[in-house]
Amino acid sequence: MVSRHAKRRDPRGHWLLLFLVLAAVAAALLFEGWTTHEVAAAQTKQDCTRPIPKAADTGDPVLRIAGDRVETLDMPARTVALTFDGGPDTEWTPRLLDLLREHDAHATFFLSGAQAVRHPELVRRIRDEGHEIGSYTYTGADLGSVSATRARFELSLTQAALAGTAGVNTSLLRLPNTTQVDTMCGGEWTAARRAAADGYLLVGADGPYRKPAGGLVRQYSDSQAGYEESAKLLDNPGVEEFTRVTEALDLPPATTRASPVQHAQGQALIWSQRVGHVLVQTMAWTLGIAGVLTTLRLLLLMLFARAHVRRQNRFRPGAPWLREVNEPVTVLIPAYNEEAGIEATIRSLLASTHPFLQIIVIDDGSIDRTADIASRIDDPRVSVVRRPNAGKAEALNTGLGYATCDVVVMVDADTVVEPEAIHRLIQRLAHPAVGAVSGNTKVGNRRRLLGRWQHLEYVTGFNLDRRMFEVLECMPTVPGAIGAFRRDALMGVGGVSDDTLAEDTDLTMALWRAGWRVVYEESAIAWTEVPTRLRQLWRQRYRWCYGTLQAIWKHRRCVLEVGPAGRFGRRALSYLTLFQVALPLLAPIVDVVALYGVLFRDPVEALAVWLAFLVVQLIGAGYALRLDRERLRTLWAMPVQILVYRQLMYLAIIQSLVSALLGTRLTWHRMQRSGSAGAQLDGRARTPRRRVLAR
Repeated sequence: MVSRHAKRRDPRGHWLLLFLVLAAVAAALLFEGWTTHEVAAAQTKQDCTRPIPKAADTGDPVLRIAGDRVETLDMPARTVALTFDGGPDTEWTPRLLDLLREHDAHATFFLSGAQAVRHPELVRRIRDEGHEIGSYTYTGADLGSVSATRARFELSLTQAALAGTAGVNTSLLRLPNTTQVDTMCGGEWTAARRAAADGYLLVGADGPYRKPAGGLVRQYSDSQAGYEESAKLLDNPGVEEFTRVTEALDLPPATTRASPVQHAQGQALIWSQRVGHVLVQTMAWTLGIAGVLTTLRLLLLMLFARAHVRRQNRFRPGAPWLREVNEPVTVLIPAYNEEAGIEATIRSLLASTHPFLQIIVIDDGSIDRTADIASRIDDPRVSVVRRPNAGKAEALNTGLGYATCDVVVMVDADTVVEPEAIHRLIQRLAHPAVGAVSGNTKVGNRRRLLGRWQHLEYVTGFNLDRRMFEVLECMPTVPGAIGAFRRDALMGVGGVSDDTLAEDTDLTMALWRAGWRVVYEESAIAWTEVPTRLRQLWRQRYRWCYGTLQAIWKHRRCVLEVGPAGRFGRRALSYLTLFQVALPLLAPIVDVVALYGVLFRDPVEALAVWLAFLVVQLIGAGYALRLDRERLRTLWAMPVQILVYRQLMYLAIIQSLVSALLGTRLTWHRMQRSGSAGAQLDGRARTPRRRVLAR
């Protein structure tokens, strides 16, 4: 027989795809952040450290540099070149174009590459109406203040943007923060020489003292002020022609047709920035949705947990309408290679205050000393059943065949049970409609950081959820660590199914669909051993998530059923899908938005948003710890948990979803045990009781 526990190589091809997608998304976000929020980051003009060469200090508005030769050019008399910087602007560029058309005038538009990518239709309109296009760099950065590499990057991206939007290249450049050519000193002069070496003609503007009749280059922005000043100048009777810069200087046209390769590169740039823009907008909406869902979940959990606390005494032993349950109990312990902890598990059960126990250890083909250790325990209440390896579900079904009691408790072989746990657990079965009871599972080996993180997860996630599920009557899972069942309820659903990897969730859902109620007993405490290594934790959570998805899909039709089954389906399956699948997938957006804000926006505001999410989660965690009578000082580990541990959980959910979509079939993976489940119970007496259940 093929071992159900044999290791099988997990599918890895989709991780490459995920990595490529994430890399592309990260690149798009970084590019969008840089182009959107760096527009004003490098616009502060530095003071001059070196004077401008005398050859350029003529007052003329156009500068041409060829090697060591410096030449300035001036406009002919009664000729004006209107220039507009930083567009296109969705409001004022169309109005400027309409104004120019009314006066049969042409102008030169120095465009920002980032703006051109956002509004390609305006770039094409500028081209189609015969106006000249120049470069204003990509983000409007002061080229005299940035590195040479950044300067080249700004210019090349702008050329790509113009090629992608309008299919043109340009040889005109206006340095941002520059007005007159004779002010281009220090770093700006160095930037001007580098740009000229790449073939650019640099265009400044004439000073305000220059009269239009003498010919000039006038500089405006794509704004209301630029529109109003242009309208006044266009009505000046002393000007005969409003034309393009190169046309007025009798130079070759500045704009030339881009090559097909350049056009393709420009299109790629446009799409990358569009994707980045959409991602940023999506992140903003997702942040809002995640915030609402997180707050809603916290409010629901706290509200229903409080309701659970108020009503919990209703089912306590001694209540006038419920009898105390003292029936014999069969305890099933499925075990596979559990030699490290099996003895502690059995001895904790033997120390139980419940008087009548039948303890059955089902050794599922272990290749270590699990069965031998269990057999050496000299107590007639303990029996060991050996069987070939077939998986946990089959092991439990085998144990059911040996069970002689009407009440069955299932306990994992890495779990240490408190002395009162069994008796308290089965009291909830006094109600005839209750078919199963979930115990309260706690982390035993919590002394290290990874254990503390899981301890927080168990208390603030699993146990707080169970309180709400009981109030809403939709408990989806009786954990394998500790749970009580009616034997006839188990038999009525065909025992434990091996259709999913989450056999406990599958079984619980089947009981609901069969008409049984499932409840939670917080005082029935069992201490379990959790993974101590990230790889072990990954495998465990991957299997849990995958099994839960399998169970949700298997029982999806109960959403349409009537009665308790339908109520369970509409409440539990909706909650699991929304808050345990969708919300964890959205949660990383909060971290991404925080990082994006720190890099490109206001770091204080970004950190404030992230801290707000942290405070909300700390409030919920603190309330959960208080309900479970745990120490609040554990909360110190929560900020680090959010940054590190939860990312692993998100990846496990993603892996599970991909595996489910691909139809991958997984197998059980064994966790290396150390027998440390009872670490929190050290020092407590566990003397076995000698009241024996006859077989």
